[in-house]
Amino acid sequence: MKELYDRISYKASRIITRAYSTSFSLGILFIKKSIRKDIYAIYGFVRLADEIVDTFHDYNKELLLERFKKDVYRSIEEGISLNPVLNSFQLTVNKYKISVELIDQFLHSMEMDLKKQTYNPETYKEYILGSAEVVGLMCLKVFSLGNDEQYQRLKPHAMSLGSAYQKINFLRDLKDDYQNLGRTYFPGIKLENFNEDAKYELMRDIQKDFSHGYQGIKKLPKTARFGVYLSFKYYYGLFKKIKRVKPQEMLIKRVRISDERKIYMLFRSAVIYKLNLF
Repeated sequence: MKELYDRISYKASRIITRAYSTSFSLGILFIKKSIRKDIYAIYGFVRLADEIVDTFHDYNKELLLERFKKDVYRSIEEGISLNPVLNSFQLTVNKYKISVELIDQFLHSMEMDLKKQTYNPETYKEYILGSAEVVGLMCLKVFSLGNDEQYQRLKPHAMSLGSAYQKINFLRDLKDDYQNLGRTYFPGIKLENFNEDAKYELMRDIQKDFSHGYQGIKKLPKTARFGVYLSFKYYYGLFKKIKRVKPQEMLIKRVRISDERKIYMLFRSAVIYKLNLF
């Protein structure tokens, strides 16, 4: 009967993914069905940790995260968890032999979020590595289906793509991170004096990540290529929109893409992909 519980566990991660991220869910729908559940499992795990540090303000977040960490490692070691999301995650970790070091790095970045801090260049890189780049590598493990040569070849591109996505998230959530959570991720930037010159340097850095990450998308197996391409198009569309927004406006409102625009991007991306023009 464990098979029934495992199926329910994967469904729980799918429900969480669809509830929290319509754009990410859309990309997963175009990944081959045989590996789709594993990407849901990774996202569900990441989402739970994010919720602990970002939204559970009325609870002891340090205690919750420490308990969560112990449950994660125990589930991987024992091959089961009574938490359905962690159960689906451990199944994926053990199936694809996802390195515990990647999980360690991710959870370390979550711990960094427990403290209000202004990041310097070293801690900024450290945080992005753990919060985004290693998540891309976990997904790449699934996409590569155990092909280590392919994984190693695409690893730098996956890290760049994860970095680009995270930096866009920082800019999109600038208002909430700064005003509500007391976080300033970008080193050397005083947000009260955030101007076009500072924004230009950030956008130039992000463009480099996008360009390098895009080269890796074209080399992905067909089982995952279109789904990842869709996520790229969404984030790059958000990147272009942010470029048009004045720096101080970003501290007042959250930059987003409407659902109608997302649908348009989906169909346009599908045409470009089918015509092999991407």
